[in-house]
Amino acid sequence: MDKLDIDSFKVKKPVQLDDVDTYNDLGAKNQMLRKYLKVVSNELAKFQDKLYAHGKYGVLVCLQGMDTAGKDSLIREVFKELNARGVEVHSFKVPTELELGHDYLWRHYIALPERGKFSVFNRTHYENVLVTKVHPHYIMNENIPGVDSVDDIDAAFWERRYRQINDFERHLAENGTLIFKFFLHLSKEEQRLRLLRRLRLRQKNWKFSPGDLKERKLWDEYQACYEEAINKTSKPHAPWYIVPADNKKAARLIVASILLESLKKHKDVKEPELDEEIKANLEIFKQQLEKEKE
Repeated sequence: MDKLDIDSFKVKKPVQLDDVDTYNDLGAKNQMLRKYLKVVSNELAKFQDKLYAHGKYGVLVCLQGMDTAGKDSLIREVFKELNARGVEVHSFKVPTELELGHDYLWRHYIALPERGKFSVFNRTHYENVLVTKVHPHYIMNENIPGVDSVDDIDAAFWERRYRQINDFERHLAENGTLIFKFFLHLSKEEQRLRLLRRLRLRQKNWKFSPGDLKERKLWDEYQACYEEAINKTSKPHAPWYIVPADNKKAARLIVASILLESLKKHKDVKEPELDEEIKANLEIFKQQLEKEKE
């Protein structure tokens, strides 16, 4: 398998999505990719144990991508070796009436990870500069002061949103949340094939919606919105990673490897030392338990 350079996926300067590959098999066959993923996932599970014991950081994993990019299966495969109590997955759909009664970041804020745990956002706060930018009339449901018609949603409005999102993430990072943002970069042709698969396989039919085809017609608009959002919000404390998504198994391994290698750089994450008195009496405690067997 090709050596994985996680920095090659990180957005450090402005990018054009048309210039970024959507396919990468890492030079390995599917069986090998699955094998390596299991190894990396097990290592992530070990780190999770230390993260929980350490109790100072939470990990926020944000997944964005076009329909069929593989977000659901990636979550299942990457995190299945971790303790289920330490990973919470949140799937953000159309805002509810309750959620619309608050500002657009509220529902994301209350889903943030506790210290020692992972939160995975399947679609994220970035929907508020993606789907709402492609469909600005959705903004009218938010009842924002000064936004009385779609005409009020101008370039300055979106710049404010980017600033608010950057401020939100900076606040999180400064208070112990480790942020990872992944854009699963899918080609339009691969999406066509995956939508066809949903139609051809009866067990996959439930995943298909005619709305998928309507949104597909807006492909170029969505790509432009993703490109702008990524370029305006990829920061050292909250970087974006562009992950080729045409090969699902490779995409899963890339995401898992980025998480593991980045998290392991936090050398302060370790199990707490035992109280000196307890440590001094470990042998006595062991003897007490061994005597019970008798």
